[in-house]
Amino acid sequence: MGFNCGIIGLPNVGKSTLFNALTCAGAEVANYPFCTIDPNAGIVRVPDERLERIASVVKPPKVTPTTIEFIDIAGLVRGASKGEGLGNQFLGHIRQVDAIVHIVRCFDNPDIAHIYGPVDPVRDIEIVNMELILADLDTLARRIARTDKVARAGDKAARKALEVYRRYEDALKRGIPARNLDVQEDEQEILAEAHLLTSKKVLYVANVSEKVLKEDGAYIAKVRETAAKDGSRVAVICGDLEMEIAKLDPEERQDFLEDLGLKESGLQQIIREGYALLDLITFYTTVGPELRAWTIRRGTRAPQAAGRIHTDMEKGFIRAEILHYDDFLEAGTVAAAREKGLLHFQGKDYAMMDGDIAYFRFSV
Repeated sequence: MGFNCGIIGLPNVGKSTLFNALTCAGAEVANYPFCTIDPNAGIVRVPDERLERIASVVKPPKVTPTTIEFIDIAGLVRGASKGEGLGNQFLGHIRQVDAIVHIVRCFDNPDIAHIYGPVDPVRDIEIVNMELILADLDTLARRIARTDKVARAGDKAARKALEVYRRYEDALKRGIPARNLDVQEDEQEILAEAHLLTSKKVLYVANVSEKVLKEDGAYIAKVRETAAKDGSRVAVICGDLEMEIAKLDPEERQDFLEDLGLKESGLQQIIREGYALLDLITFYTTVGPELRAWTIRRGTRAPQAAGRIHTDMEKGFIRAEILHYDDFLEAGTVAAAREKGLLHFQGKDYAMMDGDIAYFRFSV
């Protein structure tokens, strides 16, 4: 698994339509609130030209790309943090994902009712974000109450945690999400245990009509402005058009996009923006008969990267033999790269780079 994204937004903004288009998973789509009751999940292969190029040379029996899991979470409404609509059960689903894909309605259609009247992307974003903030404030209030008792008894760790909780509580009360605060190294574990919803990175997806897909209209401009203040990223797609693309054979999709004057599909755009948002990179391995792509965060050390394959490889890590993709292309084959001295031995402190082809050595 590469990473997973929770698709959220108000009811009737096109969440399930987009989910279906991205995953071809067939989630129910209907024009009424709370169509999605249980979260649907779909696994999507990440398109990877480098993996295909390596495979064309190495010709392994098996090629496995990295993947993204999309989870379609029910529409939130005002008061969700207090149990309105379908309530906190869906806020709980958000805690399990790596990032949030927030679908924002940026199209006018009288046949599709908006739960709050006229289309207003800023209002919609603020409603969802406020519910996440209120849920986090409730989480912190309970933690502060429990931790304060322990801190009063003289527990130093509890006093430190209490200090962190109160600082984040103050920021949330001022409307600042947890992801926008600087996290000190000694605070990371404390915050991880709190599972704050607003600590998740957010990719805003402006769902537009086909006629404005290649333009930055007024609705899109508002989403971009809001995202810029929040330090988030934006993708612009047309859910209905993505459904059409999903129905095509893979070889027909690129021609279809070119006919529309588009460089990439919505899925490709979301993947690209998602990787940038989470600062993710891809490395490759050839283990036995399998060539495989793996997703890790930038800065991950070689032993931890090996641990993505198997925990024993991290525990018994000795060294990594690294061939970068660009050097592989230059040499033409792995054997030629080895002869030219383009493979380098790296130790436990080596930070993996995007495009590394890795051969891990470990003891059992």
